[in-house]
This record gives sequence, structure tokens and C-alpha cells, in this order.
Amino acid sequence: MKKVCVIGWPIKHSRSPLIHNYWLRKYDVDAVYEKLAIEPDKAANFISTLANSEYIGCNVTIPHKEAAFGAVLSRDQIARRLGAVNTVYLRDSQVCGTNTDGEGFLTHLKTKFPEFASPGSKVIVVGAGGAARAIVGALRDADVARIGIRNRTAERVRDLEILYGKAIHHIEDSALDESLEDCDLLINTTSLGMENQPPLALDIRALNRRAIVADIVYSPLMTPLLRQAEIRGNPILDGLGMLLHQAVRGFELWFGIRPEVSPELQDLVAADVRKASSP
Repeated sequence: MKKVCVIGWPIKHSRSPLIHNYWLRKYDVDAVYEKLAIEPDKAANFISTLANSEYIGCNVTIPHKEAAFGAVLSRDQIARRLGAVNTVYLRDSQVCGTNTDGEGFLTHLKTKFPEFASPGSKVIVVGAGGAARAIVGALRDADVARIGIRNRTAERVRDLEILYGKAIHHIEDSALDESLEDCDLLINTTSLGMENQPPLALDIRALNRRAIVADIVYSPLMTPLLRQAEIRGNPILDGLGMLLHQAVRGFELWFGIRPEVSPELQDLVAADVRKASSP
């Protein structure tokens, strides 16, 4: 039996086993997907020696994505650009890595809002960390030409400007309302709004009501930002879809089957998130 896993520290919260084991049953694949708590100082060794283990691949979550980048022997262009790996697979006994976070977000966006006109769209991204780096890269690959970054420190925004060029600009306090009025897509890439975290402190009263409001947080499913946007009539995009769609390519790399993100799977994972959130 083939074995795949997700590694992190901690790892108890991960929904990856729920997602991948659902697909393994659906497509009748003789394999199992597990979760392993790997301490930070042991992650690189686990990944670099994967070809000699019982696993044919793994997903990588916080805080091991950068260690995974350094541990794999082969990285694709996306992983090299991000300096982080979230999906590890074997090819000819060589440990390879990629990153599917940006792809997962963009696929979810295009699936729910196929009318979203990428090249001419104006996007605001809140945050400038690893998730923002991946999502901005996916948007640039989709030819989005204007991406404003709202972040506490301008230095992190400059890193994105260096990586992605003139399409990126820092949104100053004085320009926020004007940017919101002209925005087509607003994305929270921070952990603010997650359970046990404070809500995102962003006044969206100036946001035009056609703008899509997205949040990569999926626990809770309806974050304070999304609830605020829904009340004022903006279309919303939750974080659950990104979680599901970022898992697709890993399954395909390991088993040669491109799985479907079905309503049944969405309901299954959503129910698990709600159960974990209930008192």
C-alpha cells in the first residue's frame, strides 16, 4: 500500500488527511494519507530522505515550507520564486518540490467567479507574508497588472516589488479609500480573523460594492471580514476553497489522477471545521 502524509509542527489541526483520504476512497486507490508531527530541526532530514522511507510524497505546512525548499533536490519555477515548498513528490527516486498555494487560490477564484477579468482587474492584498507571496505570484501569472499591498511594514512590500516588478505598489494610509473605491478584488492573506486571533482591522466602507472580498482563513468559514462584506452586498470568497484546490495537484503528482473538488467534499470539510469550532 502506498503512503503519503502531511508534516507540520503542530499538525493536529490539518484537514489534509480528510481531503486526500476522501479522494483515495472515491477513486479506489490503494493508499493511505497520514499526518505526522515533525519537529522543526528534523523536517529537512525527513524530506531529503523521503525516497528511502515508506512514503511516496508529502504535504508540508507551517513551519516547514522553507525547510522543505532547501531539502528537495529539484524545485519547479514556482517553488524557486517563492522559496517555499508545500508539496513533495518523487520522480525517478529523486525528491522534488512545488508550491500549490497560489494555484489553489486562483483556481477557487476562477471557479466561483469565472467572469473575473484578470488582466484589467485592480487587486488589493492585505499582508505581505508567504501566503501573499504565493497569491500575488499567481495573480501576476494571470496577467493582473495592478496589485496594491496593504501591510504594516513597507519593507515587506518592497520585497514583493523586487520579486514581481512595477505591478506591485504599497498602499499608504492616505490612499486607502481611493484604492478601495477602485478595487475589483480585496484579499486578506493574514491570519487575522482566524479563531483565537483578533479580527482584521480594515475599514471597508469605501469599497465599491462590485468588488469580490476574499479571505484565506477557513476557520471560521465566515470570518469577520467576509461577514462585513456580505452584509454590505459584496460577493465573497471563503478560504475553504483555496484549501481544497491547493490539494488537487499533489494528489495528481502522487497518483496520476486529477481529483474533483466536489460539493460533497466541500460539505465534508466544512462540517469538520464547524464541529471543531463548536463549544
